[in-house]
Order: sequence, then structure tokens, then C-alpha cells
Amino acid sequence: VAERAWFEPERIMVSRPLGDGWQPVTARELEAEIRATAKGLIASGVQIGDRVAIMARTRYEWTILDFAIWFAGGVTVPIYETSSAEQVDWILSDSSSVAIIVETPQLRDAVTPILPAKVKNCWVMTENVLSQLAYLGRDVSDQEIDHRRNSLNPDSLATLIYTSGTTGKPKGVQLTHGNFLSECGNVVLGAADLFMKPGGSTLLFLPVAHVFGRMVQIGSIRAGLHLAHCPDVLGRLSQDLASFKPTFVLAVPRIFEKVYNGAEAKADAAGKGSIFRAAANVAIEYSKALDAGSVSLALKIKHGLFDKLVYSKIRHGLGGRVEAAISGGAPLGERLGHFYRGAGVRVLEGYGLTETTAGA
Repeated sequence: VAERAWFEPERIMVSRPLGDGWQPVTARELEAEIRATAKGLIASGVQIGDRVAIMARTRYEWTILDFAIWFAGGVTVPIYETSSAEQVDWILSDSSSVAIIVETPQLRDAVTPILPAKVKNCWVMTENVLSQLAYLGRDVSDQEIDHRRNSLNPDSLATLIYTSGTTGKPKGVQLTHGNFLSECGNVVLGAADLFMKPGGSTLLFLPVAHVFGRMVQIGSIRAGLHLAHCPDVLGRLSQDLASFKPTFVLAVPRIFEKVYNGAEAKADAAGKGSIFRAAANVAIEYSKALDAGSVSLALKIKHGLFDKLVYSKIRHGLGGRVEAAISGGAPLGERLGHFYRGAGVRVLEGYGLTETTAGA
């Protein structure tokens, strides 16, 4: 964040929702908001090494608060907004968190009765938490921020990410700043055509409480990739894809299945189901032919025809500029992967663990 603000202060780093559109945020503005938020955390009593929890969907404030906690020398503890009271109680207690930021007043009301005594503050994102913290920290100096940032090193703890707890109570995975730096290098350089593409962008809608989404968030900032967030997947994803027009997206297999099934159902309703299925078969055949290193002229002609009739509409549904996607969280079916590649959207499969900082 600081490097981008220094070397490319006017570069658009993030876009935040503004009505039905987007408000661009430059590298200079991003760092300034992170610093102001970090000052508020410091003014509220957060010390170097303190754990601060975030319980919210994927949204702009999540990214700001994550980096602000680090600027204040703290450790971020993500909690899914769907977590039960028992899980929240356990995570806050086990992590020794001193504060929590929740997304809504409803979440605040739900967690307040079970907050451990050590948790001194509970802020609400939708109640202008960034402005509140900036006001609280108005008297904290930049020198204090720099001191806290400089106190951290690659071996310093950056986050505690709790497992799902399917075999018992959730267990906190300790990841250091060095873990994230190393993984950023691997992800950004390994997928340079996505993260370092001129004019590239991604719309993040997977949970950043999960290490996969978090890694893409951090990797995007490090690479200078234009980033935006969609917290309301069910209600706004289609509109946000159409208006933001990302060049790549991160999703789980069920999202790719949903897009495919939706396109097929729409074609069936219009009496064009047979055309869609023929196009799907051609896309799969085309992708396999690319793997084999030889695409026949007849297949090229059929593929070009269906690109105008079918594939372009699928790409349009993803915003119109998507060239690739990363799928993770579960295996993507081979047939579906070939379909999207043949339709002009290359799908890369991510594999990893929380313990490996996402991609292994």
C-alpha cells in the first residue's frame, strides 16, 4: 500500500460502490484512509500484537480495516458473518481479541451478549466505522504509524484464520507477514497475465474471511490490480459484474455451474435449448482440440458461429471483459472447465490450504 502511494499516487487501486456505479480510489487516497483508520484503532487502545476481529461480508471496508490493523501493528482475526454465537465466542476468546468490527447493527446485537471481557470495542461497518475511527485518531501522529509499521517483520504474526471446526472446535492458523509476502510473489508472478495485465481488474465476491479470497485481495493491492467488492452476491452480482466489467473473477465451482445452468435454462425458455447444447458441445470440443494442438477448419467455423450466437452472451453476463477466472474451494468438473475455455473464459483451478496461505 505504502509503495503504491509513493511510486504511483494517482493510480486507481480500488473502486467502492456509489449508488449504481463506482467511486475510484487512488493509491494516495487508499493509503490515507488506511492510515486514518489505523490511527483510530491506536487511539482506541489497540497495541502492537493485539488481535482485532472482523465479522462481515466481502466489502470495501474489510480491505481498509485489514490493512489498518496491520498499520497499527495488530493482527487480523476474520470471522464469517454466518458464524454461530458459540463459534464467535470461541474465536474471540481463543484469539484473545481486544476489539471486533461487525458489518451490521443486527450482528452487533447478536454478538454483544457473548463478547469476552477482553473485547473493549465493538464497531459497526454500516455506521460509518471508517469515519468514526478517523475522528478518534485525529491526534495520533504519522510518526506513531510509521513506528508501528516498522516494528513488524516477515516473522510477525499477520492473521489468525480459524478452520471450519468440522472435527471439533475451530483451530486458529497462524500466518505471518512473510507467509503473505511469499505467497503474493508466487500468485502474482505465477498468474502475471491476470494480476499484472494493463487495465486489469477483478470483482471480489468470495469471502475474504477465507484465505483464498484474502490472498487475491492482498495480491491485487500488491500488483496494482484494480479491485472492487460485491458483498451481496444474490442481489447485486449480475449488476456489479455488468457495471465494473472485471477482466478476471475468483469463484467456487457452484458459481460457474450456476452461470451455465442459468444460460441453458434461459435458452430452453426461448426455445433455443438445442442451439445452446450444440454450442456447449462445440466449445468443449474446441478446448480439447486446443490441448491436442490442432483445431480443424470445420471446428473453427462452427466455433466462430456459436461465439456470436452463444459464447459472447455468456461473456457479457460476466461483464463483457472477463478473459479468465480462478476456481477454488472444490474441484471443477473437467467438462465445465472445457466449456468455459471454449467460450473464451479460461478457468484456472486454485489448490491450497489455509496453512499454506491459499495456493500451494
